[in-house]
Amino acid sequence: MKVGVIGLGNMGAGMAANLLKAGHDVTVYNRSPEKAAALVAEGASAVGCVADACRGDAVVTMLAHDAAVEDAVLSENGVIAALPAGAVHVSSSTISVALAEKLAVAHAKAGQRYVAAPVFGRPNVAAAGQLVVVAAGEAAAVQAAEPLFEAIGRKTFILSSSPADANLMKLSGNFLIASVLESLGEALALVSKAGIDGRQYVDILTSTLFNAPIYATYGPLIAEGKFQPAGFAAPLGLKDISLVLAAAQELRVPLPIASLVRDRFLSLLAQGGEELDWSAIGRLAARDAGVREK
Repeated sequence: MKVGVIGLGNMGAGMAANLLKAGHDVTVYNRSPEKAAALVAEGASAVGCVADACRGDAVVTMLAHDAAVEDAVLSENGVIAALPAGAVHVSSSTISVALAEKLAVAHAKAGQRYVAAPVFGRPNVAAAGQLVVVAAGEAAAVQAAEPLFEAIGRKTFILSSSPADANLMKLSGNFLIASVLESLGEALALVSKAGIDGRQYVDILTSTLFNAPIYATYGPLIAEGKFQPAGFAAPLGLKDISLVLAAAQELRVPLPIASLVRDRFLSLLAQGGEELDWSAIGRLAARDAGVREK
């Protein structure tokens, strides 16, 4: 397929590289053009504006937040203005349910196909082409995008015909991850204050009760305080939890743990954690308990 990729951050660059490896004709755009150099060396074509990345069969957007997505998609020279009728926009960004609904309506009016396809996995997983894709949209649109999903991921879940459902699914998943970061941090603070080695504690947990990727990935980071470079920066964690709470308010669903986790992200950022991985909220409990950082 002839596909454009807009957004070459930690995740988008890996996705674009795997689309190239799968034999797709890839055009890339990033606001900071230097990020395209490595992909151009692998065979991609770089363009200087969003519109020029939207001339093919599909375009994939992987951007940091709602404002960036709105600007790229809905602006005068954005995706909707440039994408041919019948082509498909695959939105892999973690965005609000409200914006997902807005994009679906706008694409339908333009005669374009739209699929929400957020992904689970950190940058190393994206680079390896092993993401988990959660897709939602009209059946024909999802089917048209499946070759792209096969290139970037190890498994695709097709959720429904409503794109916003995929975004709510992604947000709820990130809420659960953030909840694990907080609870694991509290447990580590408890045992560390008693003199138990945090690394050994995590090893025991991940070998027995919690043999799951989230604990295996984030447990060592929290135990060892390794929060840089950030695979997923703390401000993005706050953004996602805020979007979860906004969706919950719309649906009248109380999420008391999400409210607590939001405040933990606010604490982390207030203490200068802007450049840290979001798992750094897992060290706040140790700090509160007076546990000395190693």
